[in-house]
Amino acid sequence: MKILTAAEMGTADRTTAEKFGVNFGQLMDHAGESVAAFVRSRYPNAKRIVVLCGTGNNGGDGFVAARSLLSAGAQVRVVVLGDESKLAGDAAQNFRKLDLAHVTALANDADAARLPALLQDADVVIDSVVGTGFKPPLRGIAVAARDALAKTQMPVVAVDLPSGWDADATAQTVEGAFRADAVVTFTAPKLAHVFGLLTAPTVFGPVVVAPIGSPDAAVESATRLTWTGASKRVFETPRAADSNKGMYGHVMIVGGAAGKAGAPSMASLAALRAGAGLVTAAVPLSILDTVALITPELMTAPLAEDEHGAAARVNAEPPQLEKLLKRITVLAIGPGLGTEGEAPEFVRSLVAGSTVPLVLDADALNAFKGQSSLLKEASRGGERTIVLTPHPGEMATLLGITTKQVQADRLNLARSFATQHGVTLVLKGWRTLVAHPCGTVAVNTTGNPAMAKGGSGDILTGIVAACVAQFPSDVKNAVNAAVYLHGLAADFATHSLDEHTVLATDTVAHLSNAFRSRTRDANGAEWICGLRAVV
Repeated sequence: MKILTAAEMGTADRTTAEKFGVNFGQLMDHAGESVAAFVRSRYPNAKRIVVLCGTGNNGGDGFVAARSLLSAGAQVRVVVLGDESKLAGDAAQNFRKLDLAHVTALANDADAARLPALLQDADVVIDSVVGTGFKPPLRGIAVAARDALAKTQMPVVAVDLPSGWDADATAQTVEGAFRADAVVTFTAPKLAHVFGLLTAPTVFGPVVVAPIGSPDAAVESATRLTWTGASKRVFETPRAADSNKGMYGHVMIVGGAAGKAGAPSMASLAALRAGAGLVTAAVPLSILDTVALITPELMTAPLAEDEHGAAARVNAEPPQLEKLLKRITVLAIGPGLGTEGEAPEFVRSLVAGSTVPLVLDADALNAFKGQSSLLKEASRGGERTIVLTPHPGEMATLLGITTKQVQADRLNLARSFATQHGVTLVLKGWRTLVAHPCGTVAVNTTGNPAMAKGGSGDILTGIVAACVAQFPSDVKNAVNAAVYLHGLAADFATHSLDEHTVLATDTVAHLSNAFRSRTRDANGAEWICGLRAVV
């Protein structure tokens, strides 16, 4: 699913009308019906609904939604914020179709005092004041409506965007916008839908994208941004009835050091739970027995240690390496490996001396400080699959800049590094980015603050390795899906437990929920944010 700017959304609507014969009036009808369908599904017991409408096309969507809800038996009050004479085109036509007995017009600031009474006793409020195309700040009666709504408790469903948001905003939050508990947008997500926390303070408020008639051919994105969740469908086709473990790859997790058995254990467990046919943990001999206890399904391989208890470089010598990697299809390096002794040199030798797809995390990334050109050599211009999963600090180390600089330009830095080095780069953080060698970047919209604990990165490493092992010829979708599933599993864990108590291994325990969940609801809308029931 492509992510659009406000201008690109306008172009998509015009292209739909001019080239594909779906006019603006039809798009508005479909949009309004989609909002009404969402409200009926999400709030089935809501009887009294207030629809706040502006005088532009966003208000027109609200008029259609109101008419649909009225026909379904709801008690609906439409509140027009602004001068009705400014209504034009399809919005004006849909306004005229409403029974005026259900309409209240608040033309100017002097009418603002009536808002609290109009909102009182509503079960749901629909915010259809302004949407894509609006540039902040809000003015006039819209400000009064925002402030009145802020003092209420009923759920608010935003049409397209919470009024006051700029569709092109990439900030996590903005000042001065309407509050929202859910958002229904249309055709494709805009930048604000994927980068913004539109339902603040919760991270679980639904943001759904409803299809309203624009074909894929009408949707073009110059930013080359996509959504990770669309890639999850590679895992929604049942496995063949005659499946065997050899069909789903053999992952090797290389990591650990003396006293650091946890990280490779968690990565290995995650790889098994994410569907890899076989998983072997290659760890220093001194911690091998401890790692083996994580689960009986895990195989192990001992690594020779140096005097620091770290993996010795000799493990990457041709005879030992050939034996170590026999029948391995994906190699994940880094969890708990450490940076002492020979570990960094071992990592560099292992990357250079192996030919299988790689997933590099944690200390495997730090081994390339000031030597990222070696990664470019190893990827052979993108011919070999190499996936890097740095957090901002590790990305800063790779680039030789500060973490603050990374955070200030995440998208451009991730894209440029991936294309220049021929690697897939997963830059972790709020809205994790998956940058591919071809220049596309997928934005992830799952995950929550409970993941801010040790072990989360190790779990992701295992999931990514397992997904690449299962889809070695479709790395883009495999990595996108892995990142999405990891965050979604954490969302399910947090919903079941509490964000303070969730452990990284709790995420693994909820991977089943993530795999079984579907992003598309019964109305055909894609849930790009928010939890849905497990099928």
